[in-house]
Amino acid sequence: MDRAHTVKSFDDEIHQLRSLIGQMGGLAEAQTTDAVNALLRRDADAALKVVAKDVEIDALESEAEQLAISMIALRAPLADDLREIVAALKISAMLERIGDYAKNIAKRVPVLTQAAPIGPGVIIPEMARAAASMIRDALDCYVDRDPDLARAVAARDQQVDDFYNSLFRSLLTYMMENPHHITPATHLLFIAKNLERIGDHATNLAEMVYFSVTGQQLGDRPKTDNTATIAAPDLTD
Repeated sequence: MDRAHTVKSFDDEIHQLRSLIGQMGGLAEAQTTDAVNALLRRDADAALKVVAKDVEIDALESEAEQLAISMIALRAPLADDLREIVAALKISAMLERIGDYAKNIAKRVPVLTQAAPIGPGVIIPEMARAAASMIRDALDCYVDRDPDLARAVAARDQQVDDFYNSLFRSLLTYMMENPHHITPATHLLFIAKNLERIGDHATNLAEMVYFSVTGQQLGDRPKTDNTATIAAPDLTD
């Protein structure tokens, strides 16, 4: 009887932990989308709301962390159960960082509302949609314990990197041709980098789900951010 009660209590705590991760993930995806929408609408007030809402993700991460540590200390879980709790602990930290990146994007919106729109910035919405969909699908594979979907999500990180590489080249050329637009273009570069990092964290989340479910590492993925090797364009022709 006591054992049955203990098992039920553990199952209830696992359910609660999964619920906290789900809430965090929903907020992280919404924050990413809302931050970019505020940028597109040039809405500084909406951006400030994104910044203010970050505390909700932080609070959920703290709650998930405390619950996971308590479960490890008091329940002494083994094998699959231990992997799931450790994965949830790491995933909550990843989602908190995604929230931070979304907040960083929103913080740049008020400055950009004071500048004229920049042509290469049209890539940002597509990049944001790709990153947000990775978060959503990574959470789906977490809820469904789906290793195949986790693998597919990880493979899509290259798409976000490709967007970033393209935008980096375009903005570099744009800044050289239009030096008076350097400030807004630089802010867009930081926004693009934040989106690229969101994609990375969504990928890490999917990889963690894969490990939690299978006990195997998904394996190293090639990073295709090649901006470190991009030279300034020759504009003398």
